[in-house]
Amino acid sequence: MAGIRPFDARALLTPPDPRAAKTFTAQLRSAGRLPGTGAAVAAYAVAFALIGGVGVVIVVLAAVLSPFLREGSFILGILFLFPIALGLGGLALAWFLGQKAQRTQEDRRWRLARFSRDVGMEYVPSVPAPPLPGVLFGIGGDRTGYDILRGSEPRFVEIGNYAYTTSDGKNTHTSRWGYIAIRLDVPLPHIVLDAVGNGVKLGVWERGQRLSLEGDFDRYFHLSCPAGYERDALYLFTPDVMARFVDNASALEVEIVDDWMFLYSPDELSTLDPTRWAWAFAVVSALIDKLDQWGRWRDDTLRASAPTALPTLPGAAASASPAAAPAPAPLAFTPAPVGVAPAGQRLKRSNAWLIALLVVAGAFVVVPVVLFAVGFLIFLAQSS
Repeated sequence: MAGIRPFDARALLTPPDPRAAKTFTAQLRSAGRLPGTGAAVAAYAVAFALIGGVGVVIVVLAAVLSPFLREGSFILGILFLFPIALGLGGLALAWFLGQKAQRTQEDRRWRLARFSRDVGMEYVPSVPAPPLPGVLFGIGGDRTGYDILRGSEPRFVEIGNYAYTTSDGKNTHTSRWGYIAIRLDVPLPHIVLDAVGNGVKLGVWERGQRLSLEGDFDRYFHLSCPAGYERDALYLFTPDVMARFVDNASALEVEIVDDWMFLYSPDELSTLDPTRWAWAFAVVSALIDKLDQWGRWRDDTLRASAPTALPTLPGAAASASPAAAPAPAPLAFTPAPVGVAPAGQRLKRSNAWLIALLVVAGAFVVVPVVLFAVGFLIFLAQSS
């Protein structure tokens, strides 16, 4: 990637150093860059105390009541203590597995931080609710970006992972994505490139917002842009730009919104796999070379509303003759301001799912009513 140090992935492949990884994670937590684990430890302690306390109470009761229960006290004690022993064993196993997962995460953070240093980037372990305008960053709850690498030269680039949860009222599902965020020079119309071959979609958009481009581009991407911005999309996606996307990003969903470009992957991008990092860096390098020309785009819709300052002719204010005709002002070109008109800022989502839901709901209401009416009429006909 231009402006970033040569690709050096040795930090991802070095032998593990548990002590150094643990120390690095502790430093992140003390600096407030990573949430602490106090709540989880407290929850385990409370669970152990409750289950263990119940076990102690049962043992004491069995000892006190043993003269009355005789040999039955031993059997009763076993019946009560067996599930408690299972509970304590389950907690101990969960604690062991949790500690193992924590050591794995500590090693991962340590390696990614050293890798980011070697390639001239910054490592950010976690960002709750990332303040990014992309479609994915507004879905679900518990939104978190993690294992993020940031670079600022030659333009701001962020490569990381993102997770959010959705619920249908009964089950909760966690979705995980990898993403690349590239800062642009100016805000651009909302454009989405839906990769044909990766099996995912960023959204369903209203009809009339799909634009077909020349060549083989439609075999790899379906481009959607706001109605009225087709010429602008053609200006941005020239043949050489389309070739870069086809050759390097055909497995990714692409979204241009405000002054950002996002590339989304259904798989994590920030991993300990050097091959995946080399591919991600190659994608960024191939695309940022073509983004400078996007900085010259302007929304012609805004030119009509831009104020035009008419030049004042020298001596015009001093003219005392009311009959004197004013000299014609020279023609002046007012460039469109930087920005996007409201109509181009966001794609319109399709309401087809809502219409289908209403049709299904209507069927459950209308069909029984119709059947009842038909049956009632038949009954009346037979009665008469």
